[in-house]
Amino acid sequence: MKKTQLILLFVTLLVSCDSNVVVPQPLPGTVIPTRTPSIITATPIVLIPATNVLITYTPTITATLTETAIPPTSTPSRSVEVDILGCNTDIDIVHSMGEVTNAYVTIKNTGTIDLSNTCSLLRAIDEDREHPDKKRCVPNLPVQHQVTFKLTVDSAYQEDTIIQVDTLSNEEILLRVDKQSCRDIGLFGGTPEDLGVVKPIQ
Repeated sequence: MKKTQLILLFVTLLVSCDSNVVVPQPLPGTVIPTRTPSIITATPIVLIPATNVLITYTPTITATLTETAIPPTSTPSRSVEVDILGCNTDIDIVHSMGEVTNAYVTIKNTGTIDLSNTCSLLRAIDEDREHPDKKRCVPNLPVQHQVTFKLTVDSAYQEDTIIQVDTLSNEEILLRVDKQSCRDIGLFGGTPEDLGVVKPIQ
């Protein structure tokens, strides 16, 4: 019993001592200490690169257009001009023919290639027998050159003769020219002197 009383007394003293503790007040003008403020720092965001990620890169191609001068390609062409300078009539005793008609024809090579085996062939509407001089040829007529032929057909006596001239190269007709009434060449400068001569176009 005594022991129990002693324990109670001791507990009572301890409790009473704690309640009588006086907290000292600071003196006037004394700075009251405060707690150290907690420092908050920004947490850095760390990005972890993804692994095994396939990145597709599509390159951009910029095409630059440049103008390149391309020389024009010309296709070789065959082209001729035919001038019937005039006509006259004659009597052909050598070939045992009566009246014949002579036509004076100039062929000009206006194409881009030489004409081999170039010929002129004369026909007449009233042609009788075939005259040996109705066709004349030159082996070659170069580009921008000309030649003048005298062609002859057997024609009717004192009749207006309608004539036709075919110009050929290697037996291929390049141009056909008709003349309803062939002028008298004697009235237009006379007979050419350079028959069968190949020369530059005048």
